[in-house]
Amino acid sequence: MLFAVGAYLWWAIITPLYFKVLISVPIVELLVWRVLSGLPLLLFLLVYRKKLMHCIRSLRDKKTALLLLCSTLFISTNWIVFVLAVVWNRLTESSLGYYINPLFSVALGFLLLGERISRLQWIAVAIAACGVGYLAVAQGSLPWISLTLAFSFGMYGLLRKTMGVESIEGLTVEMGLTFPICLAVQVWFIASDKTCIPEASGWIIFGLLLGGFVTIMPLLLFTSGARRLQLSTMGILQYIAPTGQLLLATIWFNEQFGLTQFIVFSLIWVAVILYSFDAWRSSTLTAEPTPE
Repeated sequence: MLFAVGAYLWWAIITPLYFKVLISVPIVELLVWRVLSGLPLLLFLLVYRKKLMHCIRSLRDKKTALLLLCSTLFISTNWIVFVLAVVWNRLTESSLGYYINPLFSVALGFLLLGERISRLQWIAVAIAACGVGYLAVAQGSLPWISLTLAFSFGMYGLLRKTMGVESIEGLTVEMGLTFPICLAVQVWFIASDKTCIPEASGWIIFGLLLGGFVTIMPLLLFTSGARRLQLSTMGILQYIAPTGQLLLATIWFNEQFGLTQFIVFSLIWVAVILYSFDAWRSSTLTAEPTPE
């Protein structure tokens, strides 16, 4: 439980604060150093766990390699949009996206994997869709940050579910695929004098080098918790992250939370409660012993 709660609190508080502290760094350079400092750390972990060769062998399967390439595109999109949400003071929209994400994943499972959806889950998805629709009408445009985060992370989870690669090994491959691009971008930044490094303080440089650690640490906590807890428990605990982001956005970052946001989030919270109740009820029925 502590591992899981630690992971979600990290994503809720530490990750947004990290990007907020480094707001003076260009967004592209923030993302680049997330990979440049993260891949060496992941390779060290794989060598330590003696799983580096297993990670390399997984790429020999063409289907797995293609799925990892697609998952790289989705997680990269997710990272970019999340950083933009923090830097642009739109963390509230980010939290809405991560509230919607599990409900979106339910719809993906139905559409692409043929999974059955209970009546209560249908109601939850419909209520969430009403919330998003109301927000789109109220602000005159689609909430693209929320929808992009929900879609990209939902597709990422779907792809990772269909491949037989562990989370750390998969993330290593994903960072490995983007590493040459990130390295080339950073070299271009330096050659064209657009990098912030020469004028940056020691704390900024230290923060950039911490980018990989900030990315990987919650994942390690998450996988440790997922191995020890029921899936339904993890499903309910996952709402710690968007709740923390929402509180951080409204209390600390002073982002707007008016009547429109209240109505939208109220609808999403009702949908989340219904979805969580259905997940809890299903796990309880599954856990009950059958008479012999």
